[in-house]
Amino acid sequence: MEAFFRTHAYLVEHVNAPVRRGLMDEIDWSDRMIGIKGTRGVGKTTFLLQYAKENFDINDRQCLYVNMNNFYFQGRGLGDFAGEFYRNGGKVLLVDQVFKQPNWSKDLRRCHDEYPNLRIVFTGSSVMRLKEENPELNGIVKSYNLRGFSFREFLNLLTGHNFQPWSLDDILQHHEQLSREVLSKVRIASYFRDYVHHGFYPFFQEHRNYSENLLKTMNMMTEVDILLIKQIELKYLTKIKKLFYQLAVNGPKAPNISHLASDIETSRATVMNYIKYLADARLLNIIYPYGQDFPKKPSKVILHNPNLMYTIYPGKVETQWVMEAFFVNTLWKDHMVNQSSHEKTYLVDGSTRFLVCDALEGAHHREETDVIQVRYNSEVGHGKKVPLWMLGFMY
Repeated sequence: MEAFFRTHAYLVEHVNAPVRRGLMDEIDWSDRMIGIKGTRGVGKTTFLLQYAKENFDINDRQCLYVNMNNFYFQGRGLGDFAGEFYRNGGKVLLVDQVFKQPNWSKDLRRCHDEYPNLRIVFTGSSVMRLKEENPELNGIVKSYNLRGFSFREFLNLLTGHNFQPWSLDDILQHHEQLSREVLSKVRIASYFRDYVHHGFYPFFQEHRNYSENLLKTMNMMTEVDILLIKQIELKYLTKIKKLFYQLAVNGPKAPNISHLASDIETSRATVMNYIKYLADARLLNIIYPYGQDFPKKPSKVILHNPNLMYTIYPGKVETQWVMEAFFVNTLWKDHMVNQSSHEKTYLVDGSTRFLVCDALEGAHHREETDVIQVRYNSEVGHGKKVPLWMLGFMY
């Protein structure tokens, strides 16, 4: 136990969290069992350590961070470890990568039932279906999602400003005034170009090649998160990767399931399952017509965020694809995004139609009273023409 406390103290003391994530204030930290999911690379470990640093003295033994990657836990279960921590005055146990522990959900249930004054905060992969696949956690765990940096967080980090988030309604009703307030302080265009290229994953701050780092992260998402958590045999990995590449290079459109099934030599049903797994891993976003969902065929498949495009096929990046990926990803946190009846527009929350378009070409689109144009290559807007970058301020 002493070794774990020494590691905890060192990690908390040296944690580097230059931007305070908005999720920190959304969580009810008084809950006894909190699950924080997120794709690889979005900063889940940093988030746990930042919480410890904000709320406990570095040498306070009521709080302890542990990582299930530690080989120690191959010989001792989480439940027994938590019991020892609890009996010695422990109050908050921060468990990183909980899915690396066999029978992790049963251990968490045991901790909840046997240690009534112990709070556990654990992190896991976005692929995990906490309640659907682990019924023993139903009713006891509160689940949250940690996302990559928003454009607002990216901008605050690089400029030192403290811009606050806006709701979608705020943006639609007051975008002219809000945009002027930001533009009076920063030149937005260059920051936005940088963000869609390399701003979503916090590791852009590291002194390493961003694309190579992201490529490694993407491989870990498929090789570990999908295969390990979904219990898929290693021999099928190449099929999943090939499918992902095919979907990526084809751009945001309806996938030809029969063609893809033939190409990777598997069934249509398996292709649909693989697409769902890739979406769970936050490599893809799946768009359905309003009222439909999996296992129906999606009307559009698009990469989860634009940074992925520059890594997968840097020589074939279409600006329109990048901007649609940004639009869908930033709205997905708090809103439902569907394909509208018109191929080029999206339906948000079942009521509002959006068209993602270049401001330089927007004049050529027939204006419809019920369609909001979100325009890139535009810093300011008017009426129903809204600058796309502003949607990056929604969290």
